Formats: sequence, structure tokens, C-alpha cells
Amino acid sequence: MKIKVHDSELKVMDFLWRDGDLTAGQLAKLLKEETGWNRNTTYTVIKKLVEKEAVARLEPNFTCRALITKEEVRQYEAMELGDKLFDGSAEAFLSAFLSGKELSGDEISRLKNLVESLDA
Repeated sequence: MKIKVHDSELKVMDFLWRDGDLTAGQLAKLLKEETGWNRNTTYTVIKKLVEKEAVARLEPNFTCRALITKEEVRQYEAMELGDKLFDGSAEAFLSAFLSGKELSGDEISRLKNLVESLDA
């Protein structure tokens, strides 16, 4: 699914991915505590997510359900960044991302396994 999710929308999605279905009122309370948003701001962001079909609005009680996964958003954003800054080159993207990072032996092993699985 190719849906651009902006930073403010990610705040709402993070709660839905973590906690599952929540009412708009519950989201408004959580976001007020975390970010200081007022109720109208939260409802406006939810409305945008519903219009994008990233969130379903269910009744009763204006319950919100994520229709996209965190992994789908990660993949889309990574592809967008790779296309925009690295001309679609996965090698250049990964090289830039990993340069200067200190990786543990386990992380290196998992990355090797990931690359090897691409050959299969």
C-alpha cells in the first residue's frame, strides 16, 4: 500500500499499532499527554488518515483501526528516500545509512543473512 504518512499522522498511527483499536477520545487523551495537542488537532489528523484509508472509523464511539501496518509505512518511506536521494540505488542507500555506525556481531550476522536471502 502506497500511502504517505506525515509526522503528525505517525503519532496517531504509533498508538494504533501499539495498542490496537482506540476511540478518537482515547487517542485525543493520549496525544494531549504526549504532545500537548488539543482535541481538535487530534480529530483533524484522524480525519486525514481516514481520508487516506490508513485508518478505519468504526461505530459505535468513533473507534479507530489501523488499516496499514508499520512495516508498510517503513517500506514506503525507505523507497521514497532511496529514490529521492540515491537514485533508487539500494547499495548507495545502505552504504550511506551504515557508514559510521557501530554494529554488533549479531547485527552484522543478521544483515548478512538478509542479503543472502535475497539470492534465494
